Amino acid sequence: MQTRRTLENVRQMFEQDLKIGHIIETQVLQLIHKKYPKAYMQSGYCKEYDIFIPEIQKSVEVKSDQKSKYTSNIVIEIEFGGKPSALSTTKSDFWVIYDGHNFQWFTPKSIHQCIEENNLKFVTFKSRGDNQSKKAYLIKKELLYKYAIQTKLIRG
Repeated sequence: MQTRRTLENVRQMFEQDLKIGHIIETQVLQLIHKKYPKAYMQSGYCKEYDIFIPEIQKSVEVKSDQKSKYTSNIVIEIEFGGKPSALSTTKSDFWVIYDGHNFQWFTPKSIHQCIEENNLKFVTFKSRGDNQSKKAYLIKKELLYKYAIQTKLIRG
């Protein structure tokens, strides 16, 4: 009985995170539409990117790390379940990271540059609801944001 409840809780957390992620992706798309009205969100699951901008042939990956409001760290995943993921496998031209207040825009290259120039080391851990470990960099916001190419304040 306890296992069934635990699995149900994990499923509910995943579905809630998915809904929040969709809302954030929609907000990013609205920002992009101000300059590129033909931009669109990928329907269904797309590992490569979340939003495509046909006017400039560029793609955008949207990440959310609202827990960073409390930890001051942005999680940049590189491996999940023993397989390369996220920053290690991205094909997108831009990453937009939402921290609960701002949308910070990066190129994957600028994130790699932050990691390399500051000799950062990854950590291994399990996130809430995950059944497998991930490897990720925990980068202080004030450090990572120096590498942002643009900031958009959405909420105060």
